[in-house]
Amino acid sequence: MDVTQHNRTAWDEKVRRHDRWTVGVSSAQIAQARAGRPPLVLTAKKIVPASWYRNVRGKQVLCLAGGGGQQGPLLAAMGAVVTVFDGSDLQLQQDRQVAAREGLSLATVQGDMRDLSVFAGASFDLIFHPVSNCFVDDIQPVWRECYRVLRPGGALLSGFANPLVYLFDTLTPQADELKVTYPLPYADIRHLPADVLEKWVQDAQPLEYSHSLEEQIAGQLRAGFLLTDLYEDISDDQRQLDRYTPTLIATRAVKPPVGLPL
Repeated sequence: MDVTQHNRTAWDEKVRRHDRWTVGVSSAQIAQARAGRPPLVLTAKKIVPASWYRNVRGKQVLCLAGGGGQQGPLLAAMGAVVTVFDGSDLQLQQDRQVAAREGLSLATVQGDMRDLSVFAGASFDLIFHPVSNCFVDDIQPVWRECYRVLRPGGALLSGFANPLVYLFDTLTPQADELKVTYPLPYADIRHLPADVLEKWVQDAQPLEYSHSLEEQIAGQLRAGFLLTDLYEDISDDQRQLDRYTPTLIATRAVKPPVGLPL
């Protein structure tokens, strides 16, 4: 099956079902952003430190696979020149609706996060990439494209899942039991029982892939980035594993300025 097309359709359906990550920010949150206190998240709960993006007024910002009317409008309210890039048309519609409601200006582009060829090299000062690369099978093209479209000195802020979450059977948990079930790397399309996979597809649930920390972190380094900071977070969907260890990670990486020795 075409997982990319399926996930695009699934996220359109999540918008119709009012999933948390598809509901646009409120006017109160926009006011916070205009006051310099945006509730920006890359993961689930922790607010992104202001030191990670500093003053974005007038800066070109790409919200990569970040539709849903959340990060894009908040950054636009801070004065950034925002482009929201996402696979789901309805997710992008959420950004346009919030922008219209709040009198904000932003651009929306539909596409695959692994292919940013619609943008010229060195087009952006900041890329804001919340948890989303679990929906594609290969993330090295994502990091390469981010590096290409960032200007020297620009920053890439990314959120992603700790691959440990994919080890466990979350469909039939017994009380507090955490049962190691799946080998890594994991993929819904390969590891879910056939009847469960068919049900998920029929119910328009997005299909996920695990990615190792080597892919997530070393992958950024191999693309040319320098890692400057990271933090961990817990999910908001009551994962049992979150009782024992954070399951989400956010990183800040920069494209080295021209002439900086590596």
